[in-house]
Amino acid sequence: MSRIQKTFARLNGEGRKALIPFITAGDPDADLTVPLMHALVEAGADIIELGVPFSDPMADGPTIQRASERALAKGMSLRKVLQLVTRFRTEDDKTPVVLMGYANPIEAMGLTTFAEKAAQSGVDGVLVVDYPPEEAEKFGAAMKAQGMDPIFLIAPTSSAERIAHTAKIAIGYVYYVSLAGVTGSGALNVEAVAQKLPLIREQTGLPVGVGFGIRDAATAARIAAFADAVVVGSRIIEEIEKSTAGTACANVKALVAEIRRGVDEVKK
Repeated sequence: MSRIQKTFARLNGEGRKALIPFITAGDPDADLTVPLMHALVEAGADIIELGVPFSDPMADGPTIQRASERALAKGMSLRKVLQLVTRFRTEDDKTPVVLMGYANPIEAMGLTTFAEKAAQSGVDGVLVVDYPPEEAEKFGAAMKAQGMDPIFLIAPTSSAERIAHTAKIAIGYVYYVSLAGVTGSGALNVEAVAQKLPLIREQTGLPVGVGFGIRDAATAARIAAFADAVVVGSRIIEEIEKSTAGTACANVKALVAEIRRGVDEVKK
């Protein structure tokens, strides 16, 4: 079992739901990324989604776009992201790390090379926004060959057929995008999300994480009532934006700890 699978198995046994916070590697600078990752764990993160900054994102709203721009301006790259994961692993060999990004940097490095280096650095899963599941057999095989979990998005517009295809190649968990739009946009319709999840569960036995639009403990608790994991990204990036280098870790830790308390209000 991968670290991701072990984490969900442990949480299931404890009757708890997973909290998966997202930050962008290199934002606001590379020196702060690993301390922020540790702060997320201290606040109760079960899995960390680490964004690989990219110049032309299609799913990220303005908040995460700004984070990518700041990171890229400081020279962040895919190779450097992997180096940050290696540094994180020197102190934490338990918390799963999922890279979330786009195909271009991976293709530039070479899929096989990326898979080998990511595994060596301690990455547990990879979510590539623009690898459609119908064309991701090579990606899935490369991840599995290195013991990593290929993770995929499911959208509100995904048909039962597409969900079934995704379920065939996904490992670890699937990520349900709670609204049609980019990260940080729109008002979250919790009832609509709840109605969609039974269709997803008919097609896969994998845990289902829900993200996009979750900004506080109350909403996290409502999502955790029917999802296996709650994913929070833009709200954390906003906290980093308004913090100084000296206060970012403490402020992010306090925010994530509050959301953790909301998630833990729900028991299986």
